[in-house]
Amino acid sequence: MKTLQDIDAIIAKQWPLFTEDLAKLIAIPSTRGPSQSHAPFGEQPRRALEQIVAIAKSYGFQTGIVNDAMAYVQWGEDSSNYLGVVGHLDVVSAGSGWTSDPFTLTQRNGRLYGRGVLDNKGPSLACLYALKILHETHLRPQKTVRLILGSDEESGSQDIKMYLQQQPAPVFGFTPDCKYPAVYGERGIVNYAITTTIDDGSLKQLSSLEGEQALDHVPDDIKVLVNGQPLHISGRRTPTNAPELGENALTLLAEKICQQHLVQGELASYFSWLANSFHEQHYGEGLGINFADAASGKLIVAPYLLQKTKTNLRLEIAIRYPVSYQEEEVTAGLKKALLPHSQLQIIRSLKSVRHDPHDPNVIALSQAYQEITGLDATPVTTTGATYARFMPNIIAFGPSFPGQKGIAHKQDEWMSIQDLQLNIKIYLQAILKLCKREE
Repeated sequence: MKTLQDIDAIIAKQWPLFTEDLAKLIAIPSTRGPSQSHAPFGEQPRRALEQIVAIAKSYGFQTGIVNDAMAYVQWGEDSSNYLGVVGHLDVVSAGSGWTSDPFTLTQRNGRLYGRGVLDNKGPSLACLYALKILHETHLRPQKTVRLILGSDEESGSQDIKMYLQQQPAPVFGFTPDCKYPAVYGERGIVNYAITTTIDDGSLKQLSSLEGEQALDHVPDDIKVLVNGQPLHISGRRTPTNAPELGENALTLLAEKICQQHLVQGELASYFSWLANSFHEQHYGEGLGINFADAASGKLIVAPYLLQKTKTNLRLEIAIRYPVSYQEEEVTAGLKKALLPHSQLQIIRSLKSVRHDPHDPNVIALSQAYQEITGLDATPVTTTGATYARFMPNIIAFGPSFPGQKGIAHKQDEWMSIQDLQLNIKIYLQAILKLCKREE
């Protein structure tokens, strides 16, 4: 085969095998667990690495696991000068409320469902199949291509550091873990803990909060006793980089407590502050930090955890700020919005990253996307955090298309069959353009 005009038929022919391989990956509940020998991020993420190695080896590729942290699939002999495609096989917890088993690949109405089908097992496998199709049709890239698959992206990306201890970084590449078109910049991210002392005794009106609270998503189910009265607050889960698409159970709780005057004293003042500062105030306007710029849009804020101790309340929030602003500006603004007797602590800090949108490699990715889809390929920025912050010379590229947002990290995670097949085609074309095809 000398052209790409037959690619749709090839993908269709390989699709049953693709879904069989994807089902094997989805079946592994690869959330982070206790560190073990040869499994620094837990047994299940390690199983996922071994599974992708077994799949890729069966298709004739060189494979390996680096420092027990990341698997690689390589085509070519130059291990120091290679194009890198960097995905991940770990996932966030499934949570509750799924229509079908989160760890069984399920098809309904043209969509595939399962934890990791979008973030990021499905797109990672799409990249492997792009290589597989190139290999089988003798469209050999001139440059070595290495697909690198991690096991700790969702919990801090320490796997990248471990990989780089033993292997050189790619000369360029992409991570299929964000959106299209090519993403040349990622916003800064800073997570804060706000600890507020309640010293008038009113804190006893509130019990500890029950429900899953984690930094990857807006909480959607909270149970608590308020003056002995049980409250069960249901919201709608969404990733913390898209809080406007969900309903935050913490701020809904604050609203209800205030509207019904359920508590008194300093505790009432606290929940009034929480409601006024955060409820449906997704862009920092309730805190006076509603920064924005033309390159990346509005600042985004999402509270995701509230804990009670004997004398204080600890609120954790995630903020994603525009690329032209600095973390210090966000911190200074936030300090002005705090209640008295509050302490502010930075618990996570990721500086923004920017690449030149006119770089020839970025242009090559843009051309591949436009040629396959016919859509506008002007490079963009993102609110998300990807491996591009940790692996040198990498930018985000796909898999979600414009208008698709807030699907990962929630119940019934899905990706359409049509989009997943289109991703294979885009990634195949991108690899050829970045490596320059040999005839």
